[in-house]
Parts: sequence; structure tokens; C-alpha cells
Amino acid sequence: MITLSHYIVLGAILFCVSVAGLFINRKNVIVLLMAIELMLLAVNINFVAFSRFSHDVAGQVFVFFILTVAAAESAIGLAILVLLFRNRSTVNVAEIDSMKG
Repeated sequence: MITLSHYIVLGAILFCVSVAGLFINRKNVIVLLMAIELMLLAVNINFVAFSRFSHDVAGQVFVFFILTVAAAESAIGLAILVLLFRNRSTVNVAEIDSMKG
């Protein structure tokens, strides 16, 4: 039987992997966006687990709002990434500083 601690450990592992992805990779914008999305999904796993084990749907409803914001963030981030690639021909984070006015 899967208990609440299993979900919490899974969420903590995913969160730690995403934080490691943010710190280890500082050059590729795509991997940074994926690490941020993985971080949000780790938090969503915890929300759903606590909602399920407390028999309250408020956590699951909150997850839908988080997923909506994450989808909008991904769309805007990818649009900025496409424009950056068109202008600079690279997705290197170090190149973004050269766009300052």
C-alpha cells in the first residue's frame, strides 16, 4: 500500500533533482525551463497527496490553478526563447545579458 510518506519522498526527490538542474546547468535556457516545470510538478504531487489523504478536494483544485499558470509560463518562456534564438542564433544564458539596453 502506498502511504503519504511515499508521495512526500517522491515529491522531495523531484524537487531536489530540479534544484540540482537549476544549479548545475546555467547555460541552456531550455533545460532551465524544464527544471522549473519539474519543480512545480513536485509541489503539485505534494498538494494532491495531502488532498487525497485528508479527503479534501481543495488541494486538487489548487493544482489546476498551478498547472494553468505553469502552462502560461511555458508558452511565454518558449516564445521568448524562440525570439532569442532568431536574434542571437543561440540559447546560451550568457548571451541574454548582451540584450540589455
